[in-house]
Amino acid sequence: MSSALHRKLQLYASLSGADLGKLSDALRQTRQVNARIDIAVEGDDPRTVYVILHGWAGRCRYLPDGRRQITSLLLPGDCCDPHVFLFRRRDHTITALTPVVIASIPGPVFQELVARSPALELAFFFETMIAGSIQREVAVCLGRRSGLERLAHLLCELHARQTAVALAEGRDCPMPLNQGDLADALGQTPVHINRMLQELRRLGLISLRQRRLTIHDADGLAELASFNPTYLHALDTARREDAR
Repeated sequence: MSSALHRKLQLYASLSGADLGKLSDALRQTRQVNARIDIAVEGDDPRTVYVILHGWAGRCRYLPDGRRQITSLLLPGDCCDPHVFLFRRRDHTITALTPVVIASIPGPVFQELVARSPALELAFFFETMIAGSIQREVAVCLGRRSGLERLAHLLCELHARQTAVALAEGRDCPMPLNQGDLADALGQTPVHINRMLQELRRLGLISLRQRRLTIHDADGLAELASFNPTYLHALDTARREDAR
């Protein structure tokens, strides 16, 4: 189940068989978490690095009245902040958006892992940098793109990220988020998300069936969203090579 993480880290650095073996050993401690259950809570002592092996999760912030903003989506192979254990308190909540399987790596174990492998250290550094790049693009979406453009952009990104780690099949990829999740990620209401999904369908750009997304017109969806995948860096390189 760690194959998505292995594939992604190998896009960032040249990992040896020994590196992959050490990584697999570090991922042995796993557990299942049901959908809508918090994996880690804001204010916790962040001693553990979590890796999503299966399913989808989200970094979330909650306002005092219960409103939620999903600040980023965590897909299979994503590491929930590799160096979070350096902080004294966790500044956000990680919530399972679907049933997930996570690996838990204690902070000292992670430090020893990267200390003994420069390649793994570089790979996880790339992971942190690209997560920051994605976060900047989220800020642009929320600040400058229209609601329809935000949704189109997110769908383009999710397809690209999953293609890079071999979770997409051509134009199709998993899309297990409900309209409430999309609303909380895009700063909209579920009613508005429903209308925008209908519009994307009407334009012949996408379809959604059985928790899977099909992009019928990739160029048209990207043009609508002003989607430039440069910010995905190595993930975009892998996606373009896979499409050849």
